[in-house]
Amino acid sequence: MEEMTMKVNFYATLRPIVGQKTVELNLPAGTTAIQLVRMFVNDYPPMRRELLDANENFLPHMKFFINGRQAEYLPEQMNTIIQTDDKIDIFPPVGGG
Repeated sequence: MEEMTMKVNFYATLRPIVGQKTVELNLPAGTTAIQLVRMFVNDYPPMRRELLDANENFLPHMKFFINGRQAEYLPEQMNTIIQTDDKIDIFPPVGGG
């Protein structure tokens, strides 16, 4: 099966947990957004509680962007298939004041 290398960017409070801004993941072709998150937390176990609920679903308050568009607003949402040239960004909720 073909593999692709994806760069995933993390922001704010997620960065110190990962230890860097960008993580590279090798993914099989046809990987969906939620599969990417599940594979990622296998490599970074402390991120599991930040990104996934008990049923391995992406937490609704977290933000997953594909090419600047929030996944929850895409037709396939977290089942959107990631393409090699997609830009992936993951944000925690943004606090304001």
